[in-house]
Amino acid sequence: MKITLVKKILADGSPCAKCADVQAKLNSNHQMQFINSTEIADERDSNSPGMLLAAKYQVDRAPFFIVEKENREPQIYTVYLKFVKEVLNGAEQEGELTEIMENNQDLDFL
Repeated sequence: MKITLVKKILADGSPCAKCADVQAKLNSNHQMQFINSTEIADERDSNSPGMLLAAKYQVDRAPFFIVEKENREPQIYTVYLKFVKEVLNGAEQEGELTEIMENNQDLDFL
């Protein structure tokens, strides 16, 4: 699974307040470890990587998350709490299970 966070820079050059709030939540909840890349949608540059992603996926809100899973269409999340509930909670549990299996060689999958 690959997760991309897209944050916005406003036309006046200032960072998006909501983007900063979500970034702070990701940091304080130790969730940035699950984000593979961060792209910037700069309103002053329609060719910035984040603006191109926003156009490609027809997203007009920031921040947003692109979740890519093997053999599936990318999923777009524009709501942080929904993203956490549907994506990160599963990733955290999967990480915990992997850690348990790695630390306990006597366990095996059924």
